[in-house]
Amino acid sequence: MTHNPIRPWRNIERRKSRQIMVGNVPVGGDAPITVQTMTNTLTHDVKATLAQINACADAGADIVRVSCPDQQSSFAMKEIVAASPVPLVADIHFHYKRGIEAAKAGVACLRINPGNIGSPERVREVIKAAKDNNCSIRIGVNAGSLEKHLLDKYGEPCPDAMIESGMDHIKILQDNDFHNFKISVKASDVFMAVAAYQGLADATDAPIHLGITEAGGLVSGSIKSAIGLGNLLWSGIGDTIRVSLSADPVAEVKAGFEILKSLGLRHRGINIISCPSCARQGFDVISTVAELETRLEHIRTPMSLSIIGCVVNGPGEALMTDFGFTGGGAGSGMVYVAGKQDHKLDNAAMIDHIVELVEQRAAEIVAQETKGL
Repeated sequence: MTHNPIRPWRNIERRKSRQIMVGNVPVGGDAPITVQTMTNTLTHDVKATLAQINACADAGADIVRVSCPDQQSSFAMKEIVAASPVPLVADIHFHYKRGIEAAKAGVACLRINPGNIGSPERVREVIKAAKDNNCSIRIGVNAGSLEKHLLDKYGEPCPDAMIESGMDHIKILQDNDFHNFKISVKASDVFMAVAAYQGLADATDAPIHLGITEAGGLVSGSIKSAIGLGNLLWSGIGDTIRVSLSADPVAEVKAGFEILKSLGLRHRGINIISCPSCARQGFDVISTVAELETRLEHIRTPMSLSIIGCVVNGPGEALMTDFGFTGGGAGSGMVYVAGKQDHKLDNAAMIDHIVELVEQRAAEIVAQETKGL
């Protein structure tokens, strides 16, 4: 466990939602908020798609979505599902038959965009396929593809139109006695998305999938997503998230975990607390942190690490972390263990030493947890 204690004023009271299963992963209720991403390989290239799924799973993805734009892709899903380490969601657009094929191929969930998939009759056929194959459904409402009658009614995409679309399609599922579903109401506009999700959270007890769609590149999209998703998660809304970036899917997973970690909602891997550096720094903080992030990327055990360039804030930050290093003078600094000064160390040896301390502690924690089982 991390040295940093959980304090009452940091607690978030999550919205009460029904729990569904996406394969063997629970979503909603008291289950941990799951992190998702989506492959960007050609789905019918099974080898490339599985390689990306495995990379995302190694980064911590709980669920991965795979697009099925054509029959070749949906037929490839059977082989992909069989080899995937995590449950897969088939992304279905325009052609309802792809949803039926993907359900038969064994995917854990179908993501359907109601505005694109067609008539209620076709939606019902997809529902039947999901029922017959123990497959959940995500209703994916998107501001960019709302139904024409809603655009005519509201004049433009807006939160009320998105909520109405979502509730209309919830009714179709419920009228067909299907309840193993979650829902999203995504928009690229943060204000619209947040307002839509807030209204949706009041209108249904279904698990909610959060996302700011088409958020942008790695930096801009991560910031936009952190603002929108962070706002909602802080208020207790959200059961599963995807950070949509024009970037490597692994980066989406990392960004998702960083958002959850910053709110104390998930704890995975190393949380590095570091200063932006200034003229007071006793070592090169920026390059040190970059190297530590890379070398500690494989650690899944939750731990906190403070890397501070000088003694102004270093000792205080180290009090709240598992390990820390504070820059001093004459080419050396102080190592902190469990918040306390432990020993001095030359700057040149610091990175290797910190990595060794973290790896040893992670191994001890894993051994203790294994023994406890």
